[in-house]
Amino acid sequence: MNLVLTLTTSAFLALLLITIAFWIPQLNMYTEKHNPYECGFDPTTSAHLPFSMKFFLVAITFLLFDLEIALLLPLPWATQTNNLMLTINTTFTLLIILVLGLVYEWTQKGLDWVE
Repeated sequence: MNLVLTLTTSAFLALLLITIAFWIPQLNMYTEKHNPYECGFDPTTSAHLPFSMKFFLVAITFLLFDLEIALLLPLPWATQTNNLMLTINTTFTLLIILVLGLVYEWTQKGLDWVE
């Protein structure tokens, strides 16, 4: 009985969420929503607009730090290992690399958005 109830509830919630996801955008129709380009640029102008190099540097910096932080997420479960000192040393090494990278970016003015 629990399996049937769980499957019924899951199917009902899935159908409800799908219905809401298709119904809500149709309530708020405006001209920009029908535009095939949703990137913020006017589709009638040139596609080769210059981007600031700072934008790419900040984006790459964010990706690097984001990926390194993702490496730190499983650490609460890693503390249950037999070799705790190796886990702690690896964690501190990774944190030191993160902090040194952040300090380097900060001193090189890589985090400043002003041109």
